[in-house]
Amino acid sequence: MEFEYKKATIDDLNILTKTRIEVLRAANGLDDSIDMSRVEREARAYYENALANDRHTAYLVFYGDVFIGAGGISYYKVMPTFHNPTGKKAYIMNMYTRPDYRRKGVATRTLDLLIQDAKKRGVTVISLEATDMGRKLYERYGFVSMTSEMELPIK
Repeated sequence: MEFEYKKATIDDLNILTKTRIEVLRAANGLDDSIDMSRVEREARAYYENALANDRHTAYLVFYGDVFIGAGGISYYKVMPTFHNPTGKKAYIMNMYTRPDYRRKGVATRTLDLLIQDAKKRGVTVISLEATDMGRKLYERYGFVSMTSEMELPIK
Protein backbone atom coordinates (compact mmCIF):
# COMPACT_ATOMS: atom_id res chain seq x y z
CA MET A 1 0.00 0.00 0.00
CA GLU A 2 1.20 3.48 -0.85
CA PHE A 3 0.37 6.05 1.80
CA GLU A 4 0.78 9.83 1.48
CA TYR A 5 2.08 11.68 4.54
CA LYS A 6 1.12 15.34 4.24
CA LYS A 7 2.51 17.98 6.58
CA ALA A 8 -0.54 19.98 7.61
CA THR A 9 -0.90 23.69 6.97
CA ILE A 10 -3.51 26.24 7.97
CA ASP A 11 -5.40 25.16 4.83
CA ASP A 12 -5.99 21.82 6.59
CA LEU A 13 -7.72 23.44 9.57
CA ASN A 14 -11.05 21.68 8.99
CA ILE A 15 -9.59 18.18 8.71
CA LEU A 16 -7.24 18.78 11.66
CA THR A 17 -10.16 19.86 13.86
CA LYS A 18 -12.40 17.02 12.69
CA THR A 19 -9.58 14.51 13.21
CA ARG A 20 -8.95 15.77 16.75
CA ILE A 21 -12.55 15.05 17.67
CA GLU A 22 -12.40 11.63 15.98
CA VAL A 23 -9.24 10.76 17.92
CA LEU A 24 -10.72 11.88 21.25
CA ARG A 25 -13.90 9.91 20.65
CA ALA A 26 -11.91 6.77 19.81
CA ALA A 27 -9.41 7.13 22.68
CA ASN A 28 -12.09 7.81 25.28
CA GLY A 29 -14.82 5.49 23.97
CA LEU A 30 -17.20 8.40 23.32
CA ASP A 31 -20.12 7.96 20.95
CA ASP A 32 -21.72 10.66 18.82
CA SER A 33 -24.26 11.50 21.53
CA ILE A 34 -21.53 13.17 23.62
CA ASP A 35 -21.36 16.92 22.93
CA MET A 36 -17.86 17.85 21.79
CA SER A 37 -18.70 21.33 20.48
CA ARG A 38 -16.57 23.17 23.06
CA VAL A 39 -13.60 20.87 22.49
CA GLU A 40 -14.02 21.33 18.74
CA ARG A 41 -14.01 25.16 19.06
CA GLU A 42 -10.96 25.07 21.33
CA ALA A 43 -9.12 22.62 19.04
CA ARG A 44 -9.76 24.84 16.03
CA ALA A 45 -8.49 27.90 17.90
CA TYR A 46 -5.45 25.93 19.08
CA TYR A 47 -4.55 24.86 15.54
CA GLU A 48 -5.08 28.37 14.15
CA ASN A 49 -2.71 29.85 16.72
CA ALA A 50 -0.12 27.07 16.96
CA LEU A 51 0.26 26.60 13.20
CA ALA A 52 0.55 30.35 12.64
CA ASN A 53 3.23 30.58 15.35
CA ASP A 54 5.08 27.39 14.34
CA ARG A 55 4.42 25.72 17.69
CA HIS A 56 2.75 22.62 16.27
CA THR A 57 3.51 20.20 13.47
CA ALA A 58 0.90 17.73 12.27
CA TYR A 59 0.90 15.04 9.64
CA LEU A 60 -2.20 13.76 7.91
CA VAL A 61 -2.04 10.35 6.27
CA PHE A 62 -4.04 9.42 3.18
CA TYR A 63 -4.55 6.32 1.07
CA GLY A 64 -5.61 7.88 -2.19
CA ASP A 65 -8.35 10.34 -1.24
CA VAL A 66 -9.17 8.51 2.00
CA PHE A 67 -7.96 10.00 5.29
CA ILE A 68 -6.52 7.13 7.36
CA GLY A 69 -4.39 8.62 10.12
CA ALA A 70 -2.72 11.53 11.82
CA GLY A 71 -0.20 12.61 14.40
CA GLY A 72 0.92 15.88 15.91
CA ILE A 73 3.62 17.40 18.06
CA SER A 74 3.38 20.58 20.11
CA TYR A 75 6.43 22.64 21.02
CA TYR A 76 6.99 24.65 24.18
CA LYS A 77 9.78 25.91 26.40
CA VAL A 78 10.32 25.56 30.13
CA MET A 79 13.02 26.83 32.43
CA PRO A 80 16.36 25.16 31.54
CA THR A 81 17.49 22.26 33.69
CA PHE A 82 20.64 20.19 34.02
CA HIS A 83 19.09 17.43 31.88
CA ASN A 84 17.53 19.87 29.40
CA PRO A 85 19.76 22.96 29.21
CA THR A 86 17.76 24.57 26.37
CA GLY A 87 14.39 24.05 28.07
CA LYS A 88 12.95 23.04 24.67
CA LYS A 89 10.29 20.35 24.95
CA ALA A 90 7.73 18.68 22.75
CA TYR A 91 4.58 16.71 23.34
CA ILE A 92 3.27 14.15 20.87
CA MET A 93 -0.49 13.92 20.57
CA ASN A 94 -3.32 13.00 18.28
CA MET A 95 -1.66 9.82 17.05
CA TYR A 96 -4.34 7.83 15.29
CA THR A 97 -4.74 5.28 12.54
CA ARG A 98 -8.16 4.12 11.37
CA PRO A 99 -8.75 0.47 12.29
CA ASP A 100 -8.65 -0.93 8.73
CA TYR A 101 -5.15 0.51 8.21
CA ARG A 102 -3.48 -0.51 11.47
CA ARG A 103 -0.41 -2.78 11.54
CA LYS A 104 0.81 -1.40 8.21
CA GLY A 105 3.47 0.99 9.55
CA VAL A 106 1.35 4.15 9.42
CA ALA A 107 1.85 5.11 13.08
CA THR A 108 5.56 4.24 13.00
CA ARG A 109 6.17 6.42 9.94
CA THR A 110 4.10 9.28 11.40
CA LEU A 111 6.06 9.07 14.66
CA ASP A 112 9.33 9.10 12.68
CA LEU A 113 8.30 12.28 10.87
CA LEU A 114 7.30 14.02 14.10
CA ILE A 115 10.52 13.09 15.89
CA GLN A 116 12.62 14.20 12.91
CA ASP A 117 10.83 17.56 13.06
CA ALA A 118 11.59 17.87 16.78
CA LYS A 119 15.27 17.01 16.27
CA LYS A 120 15.59 19.71 13.59
CA ARG A 121 14.30 22.21 16.16
CA GLY A 122 16.86 21.16 18.75
CA VAL A 123 14.32 19.53 21.06
CA THR A 124 15.87 16.96 23.37
CA VAL A 125 12.86 16.00 25.51
CA ILE A 126 9.67 14.57 23.99
CA SER A 127 6.78 13.25 26.05
CA LEU A 128 3.36 11.77 25.36
CA GLU A 129 0.44 9.96 26.93
CA ALA A 130 0.11 6.41 25.65
CA THR A 131 -3.04 4.39 25.26
CA ASP A 132 -2.74 0.66 25.86
CA MET A 133 -2.87 0.15 22.09
CA GLY A 134 -0.04 2.60 21.39
CA ARG A 135 2.25 1.76 24.31
CA LYS A 136 4.18 -1.02 22.51
CA LEU A 137 4.95 1.25 19.55
CA TYR A 138 6.33 3.96 21.81
CA GLU A 139 8.35 1.51 23.90
CA ARG A 140 9.87 0.00 20.73
CA TYR A 141 10.81 3.52 19.69
CA GLY A 142 12.60 4.10 23.02
CA PHE A 143 10.04 6.01 25.08
CA VAL A 144 10.17 5.09 28.77
CA SER A 145 7.56 5.43 31.51
CA MET A 146 8.07 8.37 33.83
CA THR A 147 7.88 7.96 37.56
CA SER A 148 8.58 11.47 38.79
CA GLU A 149 5.98 13.55 36.95
CA MET A 150 2.71 14.42 38.66
CA GLU A 151 -0.46 16.18 37.58
CA LEU A 152 -3.08 18.23 39.40
CA PRO A 153 -6.47 18.27 37.68
CA ILE A 154 -8.07 21.65 38.50
CA LYS A 155 -11.85 21.68 38.41
